[in-house]
Amino acid sequence: MLAAVREQHPDKQVEVYFQDEARFGQKGSLSRTWALRGQRSTAVRQTKYDWLYVLAAVCPETGETVGMLSPHINVEVMNVFLEQFSATLADNVHAVMIWDQAGFHTGHDLVAPENITLVPLPPYSPELNPVENLWHYLRSHYWANRAFEDYAALEDAAMTAWQNTAEIPELVQSICHAAYTEAR
Repeated sequence: MLAAVREQHPDKQVEVYFQDEARFGQKGSLSRTWALRGQRSTAVRQTKYDWLYVLAAVCPETGETVGMLSPHINVEVMNVFLEQFSATLADNVHAVMIWDQAGFHTGHDLVAPENITLVPLPPYSPELNPVENLWHYLRSHYWANRAFEDYAALEDAAMTAWQNTAEIPELVQSICHAAYTEAR
């Protein structure tokens, strides 16, 4: 597959990115906490229903990331994300974006920019997407065991987590490392 893309774009450097999205909200998630032996730790569990989506594209090899927040997700949002992602690529780069087969990734109105080749993962295989590891990290380190007052607080938490994690290439390489993603 990569060989075919390289043949189609011989004058470009081909970079492989994985894309995924995560819903993050007030319902929250619980994670493990430390407590003294014999004592039970307490954790916040919120039952409000505001949420947002965090969209991400990650290159596990370089640690480069592109992210976007959205109150909902559909084909139009994916088109905006792809355009923004495309604009971040250098002129000499062609990206192969590997993603799942969600409905908004396969819609007829989806438009892939010329500098991006879209490749679907096999059905029902989230374990093949290294971005899933980034979601686990963000949930356990930043989003779990917290209460969020409103949508603005969710946005702030999502952006803070992103800035403290995804903007550090070495950390992203560590979190999203998977042997099968290494260049050959």
